[in-house]
Amino acid sequence: MRADAEALRGQIEESIALLRRHLDWDVALRRLDEVNARAEDPTLWEKPDEAQAVMRERTRLADQIEGVRALEQNVQDALELIELAEAESDAATADAAVADLHAYATEAKRREIESLLSGEADNRDCFVEVNAGAGGTEAQDWAQMLLRMYQRWAEKRGYKVALTEESEGEQAGLKSATIQVSGPNAYGWLKTESGVHRLVRISPFDAAARRQTSFASVYVFPVIDDKIEIEINPADLKTDTFRASGAGGQHVNKTESGVRFTHIPTGIVAASTQDRSQHRNRVIAMDMLKARLYELELRKREEASAATEAGKTDIGWGHQIRSYVLAPYQLVKDLRTNVEKGNPDAVLDGELDDFMAAALATRVGAHRSEASATAR
Repeated sequence: MRADAEALRGQIEESIALLRRHLDWDVALRRLDEVNARAEDPTLWEKPDEAQAVMRERTRLADQIEGVRALEQNVQDALELIELAEAESDAATADAAVADLHAYATEAKRREIESLLSGEADNRDCFVEVNAGAGGTEAQDWAQMLLRMYQRWAEKRGYKVALTEESEGEQAGLKSATIQVSGPNAYGWLKTESGVHRLVRISPFDAAARRQTSFASVYVFPVIDDKIEIEINPADLKTDTFRASGAGGQHVNKTESGVRFTHIPTGIVAASTQDRSQHRNRVIAMDMLKARLYELELRKREEASAATEAGKTDIGWGHQIRSYVLAPYQLVKDLRTNVEKGNPDAVLDGELDDFMAAALATRVGAHRSEASATAR
């Protein structure tokens, strides 16, 4: 019993040490005092945008700091309870306290992973772009399934989802689509999904019921605001207007309301068919283009992860980050982390947290190595 408790204590203390280091503990405490003082200033709400930013920072810092303090106290209480229970030969109480330590270890690991969502853009909303690979209707149907998967994931978290652009397939599914996901750390979580996704199933479009392999790519980039200046030379832009397809009634078939920008130096394309107004679609498409250029700069500075780079390569064999096998057996496997799930239906219904956490956890391993090197 004592050995189990000490092992758990060691795991939790390691996570807490990394949490404190990542937060820069003394700096975080001072910053929380500053933000609390600013929040109590009655003139703050004369600037609503600034007030909301202050309150968000206050909530984030308070949760992180109080979370660490609560963990430390809970672990100490559990260890003292185990010591008393063993002295009185109370096995049931000792077992319950060890179970509590297991729960605290899980919470510490979760907080350790979430603490990594502190990159320059991690707390921002994001765009999720899905593109069908080669393969016609099969791939286009798969792209639509992926889009729904991310919509369901976002809805389960209470995030808002808005369809920004959609290009329908000839018979079924989607050639491409982009949604905007709005919620706490939306980009930080979803950026782990960038890459090529592979589906293996019995084709519903094949009369012979043969097994088919399809590919679709996912690309995630953060929403930016007016505080981030992205300069675009008009000479570097190609602008196209087109008749939007899909929902919208007869209007979208009669006027060229869709807008597409191509940034010639980078080849980045941003399009919007969200609104019936061409002017509004120009604004939306330009925001998306700036967001993608910003994400490109982030990747250059942060040395883009393999998953993000895969999202820009050919959509096919050798570049996938995850396989979804529906036949002859049921399995979803992430090829970066080796996390597996035997219930593809649940995954396609938005159960993605384990995959995302594992991808972020690889960064935890890097931080642990850095911490060990610093300690030496």
